Parts: sequence; structure tokens; C-alpha cells
Amino acid sequence: MKRKLAVLMGVLSLAAVLLMGTGCKKAVISKPDADVLDAFDVAIVEKTNEFGFKLYKNLAIGNKNIMISPVGVSLAMEMAYNGAIGTTQEAMATALNMQGIDVERLNKNNLALLYLLTMADPKVTLNVANSIWMGEDFKFSEAFVETVHNDYQAVAKKLDFTDPKSADVINQWVKDQTQGTIDQIVTPPIDSETIMFLINAVYFKGAWTSPFEQDLTTDQPFKLADGQTVTVPTMYQSGSFDYFKTADFQALRLPYGEEEQLAMVLFLPNEDAGLDEFQKQLSQDNWSNWMALFEKKEGSLTLPKFTMEYENSLNQALTDLGMGVAFEAGTADFSGMAAAGTAGDIYISDVKHKTFIQVDEIGTEAAAVTSVEVGVTSMPAYDFELNFDRPFFYAIEDNETGAIVFMGSVFDPANKN
Repeated sequence: MKRKLAVLMGVLSLAAVLLMGTGCKKAVISKPDADVLDAFDVAIVEKTNEFGFKLYKNLAIGNKNIMISPVGVSLAMEMAYNGAIGTTQEAMATALNMQGIDVERLNKNNLALLYLLTMADPKVTLNVANSIWMGEDFKFSEAFVETVHNDYQAVAKKLDFTDPKSADVINQWVKDQTQGTIDQIVTPPIDSETIMFLINAVYFKGAWTSPFEQDLTTDQPFKLADGQTVTVPTMYQSGSFDYFKTADFQALRLPYGEEEQLAMVLFLPNEDAGLDEFQKQLSQDNWSNWMALFEKKEGSLTLPKFTMEYENSLNQALTDLGMGVAFEAGTADFSGMAAAGTAGDIYISDVKHKTFIQVDEIGTEAAAVTSVEVGVTSMPAYDFELNFDRPFFYAIEDNETGAIVFMGSVFDPANKN
């Protein structure tokens, strides 16, 4: 009998970016032993970032808004990776960019990463939650469940998947972990061949270190890739920023909270190049080089407010990256998930990714936009004036671990999908 394994990053990587104040209860992640934290390796995180860039570029087809969570996708897939055997494990290692990394070392590094991300800033909420939901009629490997529970801090529960309400139980967990921004990842009824759901949820909520003034938000034109324009509420801010400029684009870092450890990094390609050309340059090597170029500069910026949702199956993208065997019934080998002597071929039936982002002045969405006429007697001397009035790329990064939690592009801030 073919056994289906669903990896839900859609719910999985619920990338809920609510730039609002704090107040959301943080997930409780146990502090790892000192030897685990001391052995934390940024180089493994950089491999995850590179996987994220490859996945993003595979999905970024056409002039459509997109947002993914490299951390969320990798954590969900690496839980499944622990049950893969032989060529399936090798294929997943290639796709996830983890060739040559011992599984135990990867798991402990992820355990440290979970803790470091959630503890990054007391004034910023970054919850990373994992769970495994197991069908009652299948015998799972105790070693596999224990590994995922201990190293990924995953909630492990058994459910009767024949019960029509079982999907509601999983969806309620998702809704709770994402503060209601994503309320469904499993569509009932659950397929009779499904034996497990592996789910990761990432929730971020942080206020800008220097918030935008709501009175300065005005309706401004945004030029789309096809040359048309839309009018969108656009925020304004001036001051001292981490900034740099190349021949192809400008970049700006907008930090969150008191520690400024977490930040949104924005990239605006030159008008004659466009976002498509910029995205071809996305790689971990380039990212590392760019992060070293930021300098404090005085300037001003305009940034559109936007709220967006994104949902996609990652099956084809992950197949393109080299792990197609994991989706092939009768060929995939996830026997490491099953108890000894348990019959049934296990394969991944679906990998869903669903994200949400809301960006505004301080977090709460304004009910109306007020246009304020401002008289200026003399213009200040700025090093730059950066106007995000055309398609741009963004990422939310933790600068201590180097982890890119979210990345995305805005082709049309007026379009919520």
C-alpha cells in the first residue's frame, strides 16, 4: 500500500510579517545544552540561504508578487529528511544544499538556530513552531519521532485521520501559531493513504526601530513592470540609514526593535535594469558581499504600504532542484520513519507553502490615508533619496545567525495576491 506523507510549509511557513508593536506571546523553545550552542555553525545557515535563493528563483516566474520563508521550508523538509534512506536521502541533500553535512550535525544546528532566532530581540516576536501529526493506524519509528521532537522542538500527536474533524484540529494549531493570519493548511477530508503531516509555522511581528509617521503617508504612483501605474498609500521617512549603491541597484536596511538584530533589507533595481535582472544575481556569495557594503548615510525614502498573501505547491520546484524521487510512489524511500517490520511504501504527496505579509507605518493598518501638504523653506542635504516606486525585492534577516527568515518581491503593492 502506498503511504502518503504531507509536508505543509504552506501553513508551514506562514510568514506573517505584521509590523505592529509587540504583545504576541512568544513560543517556548527550550535552551539547548551549551555544547550545542557553542557548535552552532553559520556556514550551515548560509547553505540554507543558498537553497532559499534557488527555490525563490525557481518560483519567481512572471511579474507576480511572491514571498517564501527559506527557514520555514528548510526546517519542514529537514524533518522529513531524517526519515529518508539511500538515494532518496541523497537527492534531498542535493536539493536542500546539505551535501556532506552529517544529519546529526544538521539537526543540532537547527536546534540552536530555533533558539537563537526566537531569542533575537525581546521587543520583536519571532515564533518558529514545528509539529508532526501521525495517523493512528500506522506504526512510526520511535527514533524518528524522538529526533524530530527533540531537535526540532516539534509537537508530536496522533490523530484518527478518518475522523472528519481531524483536519480542523491541525488547522486550529496552525491558526494559533500564526496568530490567525493563516487559518487553514489541511483541506478535509484527509486522504485515506496519508499517514503524517509535518508542519512548520513561522510568525514574525516587529515594530520598526524608527517608525514612519502616519501623517506623512500619501497616495503616490507606483510604476508596474509593464509600464502602467497604480496609486498606492506610500510612507515617507528621512534620517540616518544603512545604505549602499552599486551600478545596478540601491539597497537599504530598516531594522526592527531595540537590538536592531532583525531587519528588512530592501533592494531597488535601476529603472533600466528591472527586478528580473536583479533576481538573477541572487546567491549566498553575492548576499554576503552585499551585507558588507552597508554604510551609515543620511537620506530619505518612500515605501509603499502593502498586504499580500502567497500560496503554492513546492513539489515541482523541489523536483527541479533535484529531489523528484521523494515524490515518486514506489521509488521514494522514507522507511526511516516507520517502525521495523512495518509494510508500506512512503512518499511525499504534497509540499505546500503559504505566506502572508503586512507592512505599514507601525503595524496597524490605517483606515484612511491623510494627505498632508508640507511647506519647505530649504531642502536638507541628503546623501540619497530612495523611492520604492517600482518593483523591488526584500528580505528579513537575522544578522547574528545570518538566517534569511523571509524573502519576496513586490511587483504590484495594490495586488494582495
